[in-house]
Amino acid sequence: MCNPIGQANFLNSAKTELNIMLGLCVGHDSLFIKCSDAPITVFAVKDRVLAHNPLGALYLSEGYYKNKLYK
Repeated sequence: MCNPIGQANFLNSAKTELNIMLGLCVGHDSLFIKCSDAPITVFAVKDRVLAHNPLGALYLSEGYYKNKLYK
């Protein structure tokens, strides 16, 4: 279950120095950013092209996406 506020609170209690977001949606990104005490960077975001699988192109980089990534 996605709980960006709970995740931010957990990381706040762990006193993290940097939080890296991976694959959250825009609404949950906003909630996490608002509640996080540590600075945040985004590694990958969901998109409709990859059916909300942000790293799908990387996982398939030697297959379907090889011609699209390496021209």
